[in-house]
Amino acid sequence: MERTDEELLQAARAGDDAALEALLARHERQIFRFGLRMCGNEEDARDVLQETLLAAFKGVRQFRGDAQLSTWLYQVARSFCTKARRRGAGEPARYEALEGAAAREVSVPASAPDDRAHAREMARVLQEALLALPDAQREVVLLRDVEGLSAEEAARVVGVEVPALKSRLHRARIAMQERIAALLGADPDHPAACPELARELLTRDEDDLDQAACARLEQHLAGCPRCGPACAELKRSVSLCRALPGGGVPAEVRTAVRNALRAAVHA
Repeated sequence: MERTDEELLQAARAGDDAALEALLARHERQIFRFGLRMCGNEEDARDVLQETLLAAFKGVRQFRGDAQLSTWLYQVARSFCTKARRRGAGEPARYEALEGAAAREVSVPASAPDDRAHAREMARVLQEALLALPDAQREVVLLRDVEGLSAEEAARVVGVEVPALKSRLHRARIAMQERIAALLGADPDHPAACPELARELLTRDEDDLDQAACARLEQHLAGCPRCGPACAELKRSVSLCRALPGGGVPAEVRTAVRNALRAAVHA
């Protein structure tokens, strides 16, 4: 049976280097993804990942456990992201598509070249909108909306009180939605795809589509003025997902939701 994070952490504190390596390997991808989106390029993201893992390897035995391990790792990664941004201050802004370890988040079937091209374009829009945010706003969007940390966990990472974090996140979401709309060429007569759906498509892998995610989509669809007739199929797919007994979502239903989400954003 696979050991839990807590079991691996206890073993690592006792000097089990294999347990420590296994523990850090579990969190490697999310730290790289965080660094990639904060820094905007793969080179700095890999540096942040390596420095974070090295610092964690050296310091995990002193980790007190008064927060989630992932929260602590984000705190460490955030400090290295800040250093990377300071080193690059004054350099021309660099953009790299979300590829490599993060590419699966915008994956589409191999038989759909038009969808792949659209997904790449949406990934470019999302990354550009993220990079246009001030650092303080970008990190709260990443921690809350991409990585899924609670408000309390994200506030601990950033080092602010929860009300301050919520206020910052609200401003960041508004700024990001406006930026996405501008990048997609929205105007009053031809509104862009719903930014909330675009963000959901790009930040959630098909394997992550559970009933909780479907519940959030259902709630959004019920109240969003932009999600009109083009979202009818998505509403049906989400409703089916929510109606399944037992809490599990079969692969074919996840695929149906993902495809309907992609079609709604494309429309």
